[in-house]
Amino acid sequence: MKLLNPNTRVVVLTGAGISAESGIRTFRAAEGLWEEHRIEDVATPEGWRRDPELVWSFYQGRRRQLLDVLPNPAHDALVDLEEYLGENLLLVTQNVDDLHSRAGSNNLIHMHGELRKLRCELCEVVVEAMEGVHLQDDFVTCQECPTGRLRPHIVWFTEMPFDMEKINAAVFECDVFIAIGTSGHVYPAAGLLAIAQMRGAYCIGVNLDPPENVDFFDEFHQGRAGEILPDLVTQWVGNEEE
Repeated sequence: MKLLNPNTRVVVLTGAGISAESGIRTFRAAEGLWEEHRIEDVATPEGWRRDPELVWSFYQGRRRQLLDVLPNPAHDALVDLEEYLGENLLLVTQNVDDLHSRAGSNNLIHMHGELRKLRCELCEVVVEAMEGVHLQDDFVTCQECPTGRLRPHIVWFTEMPFDMEKINAAVFECDVFIAIGTSGHVYPAAGLLAIAQMRGAYCIGVNLDPPENVDFFDEFHQGRAGEILPDLVTQWVGNEEE
């Protein structure tokens, strides 16, 4: 069924599931662990203040992992969708990896930050940092204010996600909202589905397992995104030769 035309306003939200299919490990909320570490120890401002060496080492490992993974067919399918919709598509990801951008997505917001970037604790300058010197185990100092220490450019628990004003505005105005690989329990991202439905958008879910907010979707497709999303995108945009 052709669902979209080039003028359809679409917001896509992606979560950990789409990255897991490329081999990036994620944490299970029920266990409260991420790569065998407690979330409180490696993904909170308090953890950073308490043991910055542990947090730095943890994220350096995650950053180096980016060198060993590749985008999967789900990432590629979203690039195809953007090519069809142009500026009418906004891709919002909860993931901190760079797989969407490496696949070719451009209209992209990393609401939880990016592993490939670092941010100065003092002057707030953000730097692209994937060269060898940036991937070392020792702390990196800021080039703008040498007394400043760079921290991971990541939104930790209790911190405000990036670009929420822009994200909320796009969800309020969208015609179709698509959530892919999301668990439905991490807020404020999980609340975007309810906003979209309240505003009358058609809501579609794609996930390996039904998420906590599955009842809010108008249609839900269960399975691996890399296996089912390419065909779904083809169905949604239809055959332009018809």
